Amino acid sequence: MNCRGCAAPLSLPLIDLGTSPPSNAYVHADRLEQAEQWVPLKVAVCQQCWLVQTEDYTSADSLFDAEYAYFSSFSSTWLNHAERYVAEMSERFGLNADSRVVEVAANDGYLLQYVAARGIPCLGVEPTRSTAQAAREKGLEIRELFFGRDTATQLRSEGWSADLMAANNVLAHVPDINDFLAGFATLLKPTGVATFEFPQLLTLMAGAQFDTLYHEHYSYLSLTAVQTLCERNGLEVFDVGQLSTHGGSLRVFVQRKDGQRRAVLPAVQQQLQAELDAGVKTAEYYATLAPAAERIKHDLLRFLLQARADGKRVVGYGAAAKGNTLLNYAGVKADLLAWVADANPHKQGKFLPGSRIPIVAPAQIEIDRPDYVLVLPWNLLPEVSQQLAQVRQWDGRFVIAVPELKVL
Repeated sequence: MNCRGCAAPLSLPLIDLGTSPPSNAYVHADRLEQAEQWVPLKVAVCQQCWLVQTEDYTSADSLFDAEYAYFSSFSSTWLNHAERYVAEMSERFGLNADSRVVEVAANDGYLLQYVAARGIPCLGVEPTRSTAQAAREKGLEIRELFFGRDTATQLRSEGWSADLMAANNVLAHVPDINDFLAGFATLLKPTGVATFEFPQLLTLMAGAQFDTLYHEHYSYLSLTAVQTLCERNGLEVFDVGQLSTHGGSLRVFVQRKDGQRRAVLPAVQQQLQAELDAGVKTAEYYATLAPAAERIKHDLLRFLLQARADGKRVVGYGAAAKGNTLLNYAGVKADLLAWVADANPHKQGKFLPGSRIPIVAPAQIEIDRPDYVLVLPWNLLPEVSQQLAQVRQWDGRFVIAVPELKVL
């Protein structure tokens, strides 16, 4: 396989997580007798542009289909983040009723609802039918498309040249990342700004966050790689900020290279230097993740097996993609993790891909009163522990597995 960023041959492996179904391919109860598609989950590093990427085994059409079950609005933490983003961008870039905002990967309208509330014309691009429909029910205009250069040309001809383009947690999800970025250079106004948010490679490596690796994530991004990709596709990075979301993310600000360019702020060079100092341009930097993943797997299995031997009941919370990576890599099934609760009704009544662990409503926690609740989206632990505070009433305890097993 060649690098999807620069086409150089890939020769440096990062990790091999075996085989698993796509992490968001939840199984309907009436399909339990049918076989699932298990495909390799391998990640490699390009030693030319330092883009970290999954090897190609699945297509975007099959991953982001009409039954896609990730709805952003079921996390209050994420909604608060989106509302703050809209307020900050509106103030910083003077957005008003004469502006145009386009969000790529608009999901269920979690962010654009706050843009519309300010009276700013906005448009969402979202390829998955389930979430696009939820956004339309909020009164938002949504185009059910995969974004790229051709899509951008079409939208520009319809008067949607943008003052601000938002792309939260989607840059990692696109197989043709060059075409995707070229679309931003096409649709932005000469004075326009685009922002990309994505979990950053430095925190993934430092926190052994191997569970964030799954088929829907084609790339794992550093500013080092993103800057190179942007320059190749007519964009310039002019600012970057650190975020706490998803266990540690970056927000990157870009502008057209042929537009009215803003000065590049010192934060850009500071982040690039931090990555250089960490070793992102060395093969040795990437050698630590696989051993850490094995340690996490073994610690989780020891905990679950001991809990079973002690007659303790363990359930999960959050039918998240990262949880599916963890459970399938560790080989955990319903004998060790009875069920997983999730607030998203689109997941309830289904089964986790691979492990076939049933997904239930959160009310089941109060009914069963388990001894332990394994929080699979560990990045949302503060939110989850607050929502499920009643677990403490029967001396139940919360557990996370990444970056190390903790019983809280």
